Amino acid sequence: MKVSRPIRPIKKKIPAATTSRASSSAPPGVTHKLHKLLAQAGLGSRREMEELIATGQVTINGKAAEVGSRAGPEDVVRMGRRIIQLKFGDRLPRVILYHKTEGEIVSRDDPQGRPSVFDKLPQLQSSKWVAIGRLDFNTSGLLIFTTDGELANRLMHPRFEVEREYAVRIMGRLTPEQMTQLTSGIELEDGLARFDLLSDQGGEGSNHWYRVILKEGKNREVRRMFSAAGQMVSRLTRVRFGPINLPPRLTRGKSMELDEAEVKRLLELVA
Repeated sequence: MKVSRPIRPIKKKIPAATTSRASSSAPPGVTHKLHKLLAQAGLGSRREMEELIATGQVTINGKAAEVGSRAGPEDVVRMGRRIIQLKFGDRLPRVILYHKTEGEIVSRDDPQGRPSVFDKLPQLQSSKWVAIGRLDFNTSGLLIFTTDGELANRLMHPRFEVEREYAVRIMGRLTPEQMTQLTSGIELEDGLARFDLLSDQGGEGSNHWYRVILKEGKNREVRRMFSAAGQMVSRLTRVRFGPINLPPRLTRGKSMELDEAEVKRLLELVA
């Protein structure tokens, strides 16, 4: 996916969804595949929703749903005892940007009790926030959350080749040979990896900054690539994910929600 102009969001709140039956302007007779509707409600990927349905955890109007079941605006869908608000028609998903700090995890559960980015997000009644990509414990920068599992998949799945851009500081400076190695391909334990762009941003003393772009989201990939080239990353910040830049005014540990026009533009860009 190629994007000409990154989204530059402005701070404006979208009203929170309310808990109810399926909400829509769609005609009562229109139905959609249940696993797709559940994914769009932000409950997980389509495959995860199919697995959930297959294990009997989802009902339609009091009856156990099956893989391939369909639902419409008049149906009541439950996951356990909870009524799930499904999306029909032109209802827009919610999208939030968050500036992650070092020392936070991108997970709801942590045996070590470390701070979670999910603790900083607004509470939802009938769906959940889906993280679009992750950042490791010691990495800061842009995180995107949405209530639409399909949108999340569109931005994360490798086949769409969505760019991730980072600012990287190392203790030292890359040699021309190392730069060639990182852009032509460097072997990691889980396969070959390379930067689509690697540019020298300068620095002072032993600290040197680089700008990198890649189209994958493997665990700790940027750090591992520099390490494989013989350099240690001392600071790493994601400054862009696909068409969305980290807004300069979004300070660390804070979030902001895209307004309706920005969400519509994002959906058009990833369509």
